[in-house]
Amino acid sequence: MHRPLALTLILVVALVITGCSSAPRRSGASIPTAPAPGRDGPEANPPSDLQKVPDAAPRLEPIRKGGPNKPYEVGGESYTPMTTDAPLVERGLASWYGKKFHGRSTASGEVYDMYGMTAAHATMPIPSYARVRNPANGREVIVRVNDRGPFHAGRIIDLSYTAALKLDLLRGVAPVEVERITYEDIRTGAWMRGKDRPQDLPAPTAYAAAEPVGAPQQETTATVASSTQPDPPAPKAAATGFWLQLGAFSKLDGADALRAKVALGADWLTPLLAVFKDKQLNRLQAGPYATRADALAAAAKLRADMSLDAVIVERR
Repeated sequence: MHRPLALTLILVVALVITGCSSAPRRSGASIPTAPAPGRDGPEANPPSDLQKVPDAAPRLEPIRKGGPNKPYEVGGESYTPMTTDAPLVERGLASWYGKKFHGRSTASGEVYDMYGMTAAHATMPIPSYARVRNPANGREVIVRVNDRGPFHAGRIIDLSYTAALKLDLLRGVAPVEVERITYEDIRTGAWMRGKDRPQDLPAPTAYAAAEPVGAPQQETTATVASSTQPDPPAPKAAATGFWLQLGAFSKLDGADALRAKVALGADWLTPLLAVFKDKQLNRLQAGPYATRADALAAAAKLRADMSLDAVIVERR
């Protein structure tokens, strides 16, 4: 064999081997991929004050039925993400991922920050918020789920480096309890376990002693609730912040009818809708918003979409 030809063949073989052994990305903007082989771990000099990093602050974010919430397959296993605001409680093993994926895209399209308070879950809606508890020491953190994984038998959540640090889970895989934080938990402030719960706060400034309409949401012990989308549960209390009042009705049927109309004409507002009973009136409101500016922007968008005016109410 001529020497130039032999060198060419060697170069081609080397390129093929290199291409076959290259590590895939951990996840993409729409369809996740399996984790790349090899070791992961902390950076050589991680920040020294990570214990002070605040937990993720839950807020209402719509669940898309496409994108990262489409069914997908990894390692021969099929996964069907939840696409409804359903509760989820799991017990299993937690792992964490660090420098190997730091700065790469997550399934949501966001950049993974190992020093943030995020997590990966195989089927929880993206985005979601979850409470993770280490039963060995009682520590709890709240994380924002924006990625897919882990894809290992028995593991139920893959934590960021900081979340694992705060739970004292950096030594390896360990048992945890995971609970998804629902829209009702966010809307009412019930997710603030051990903090300033809504029932400990003064009554709303606009209305006296607002009470929820209907029966409270039942607790669930199932791993995954029904995949069907139920009617939004009546909130147990109203969280602080700015709310849009869309209407007030003497009969509950009127508030429910307007809620259904808004759900069709402005579906982006659906997760925020709630009906409160105030004396003889049933008030349909949407919220809470963190600032008056956010509430004003939402009111303007609602007016543009449905020619429906809303009154801003502040609850303190």
